[in-house]
Amino acid sequence: MYDVVGVDMPCMDLNVNTERFPRVGDAESIKQISWQGGNKVASGMVACARLGAKCAMMGCVGDDIFGRFIIKDFERHGIDITTMKMRESSSTSLSIVLSDYQTKNRTFMFRSGSAPRYTLEDMDFELIRSAKYFFISNACDEIKEAVKIAREAGTQVFIDADYYDREIERLIPEIDVFVGSEDFYNALFSDREYETNCRKVMAMGSRIVVFTLGENGCVGVSDEGFFSLPAFSVNATDTVGAGDVYHGAFLAGLLRDLSVKETARFASAAAAIKCTRIGGRAGIPDIKTLERFMEDGTINYTEIDKRVEFYERGLEHS
Repeated sequence: MYDVVGVDMPCMDLNVNTERFPRVGDAESIKQISWQGGNKVASGMVACARLGAKCAMMGCVGDDIFGRFIIKDFERHGIDITTMKMRESSSTSLSIVLSDYQTKNRTFMFRSGSAPRYTLEDMDFELIRSAKYFFISNACDEIKEAVKIAREAGTQVFIDADYYDREIERLIPEIDVFVGSEDFYNALFSDREYETNCRKVMAMGSRIVVFTLGENGCVGVSDEGFFSLPAFSVNATDTVGAGDVYHGAFLAGLLRDLSVKETARFASAAAAIKCTRIGGRAGIPDIKTLERFMEDGTINYTEIDKRVEFYERGLEHS
C-alpha cells in the first residue's frame, strides 16, 4: 500500500546561477552550478517522500548517465522505483536552467531525450489501485486511461496543472484535488474574483481546488470553505521547482490529515524553503525543518546544505 503513486517523464536539470543574466555577446561568471533531477511530478514526488509519505514512481529514462543519476536520486529519497523503466540505447531529456540573482527569473533550454514514452503496457495498475493518491501533470491518452482505473479503485487523483491545456480542463470532473498555477487560472478567467472562480472549478467535479499565485501566495476552496494565504517571506535564491515542491508538499499535508487551508500553508512553507537554495530539489526540507520554519521562521540548513554540496559535485559520484 502506497500513499502516492506518480507518473512522469523525469529529466536532468543542469542549474546555472549567475549574478545577472548576460546580454547577447557578453560574458558572466557562474555563481553556482548544480546537477539535479527535474520535471513536475518527479520533483513533487521527492518533496512528498522527504516529508514522510510512502511513494512509488512510474516513468522512464534513457540508459545514459542522466538516467542512472535520476533513478539513484529517487532511491536516495526513499521512493520505490520498481516500475521505472530504463530504455536501452536511448537518452534522457536534459534541461539547462539559467537563473540570475538580480531578477530571480529563470530561463529554460530543453533537449528532449530519445527514450520512448511510458505506455499503458508499462504501467502497473495494481500499484495505482493500491495508492491513496495518483499524482499526474498532464492529460494524454495514457494518463486518462490510468485515471479511470484509479477512480474505479477509489484512488484519489491529484493533478499539478501548471500550464493550461484544454485536455486538462476537460479532465477536471475526474480530478479529486486540482492544484493549478496562476497561468492556468489566467487562461480560465479574466478577473480576480478568486472565490467565485475557484467554486466554478469545484462545481466541475474537484473536491479541492487551489491556485498558486507565486509571490502573492495561494487561494483555494473545499467543503471547508474558501481561503487566501500570503506567501512566506524568504531570501530567495532560485524559484526553479517551487511549484513542483508545493504540489508534493500539498499531498504530504493531506496525508497528515491537515485541514485544506493548513495543507496549503504547509505546502507554501516547503516551497519557500526550497527557493533559498539552487535548483528544484536541493532545498526541499524534511518535516522537522519545515515544522520549525512554520513555527518561528528559522531554517536549519544542516541537512539541506549537505545535499547542495552533493548536487554541486556532478554526476559520476552518485
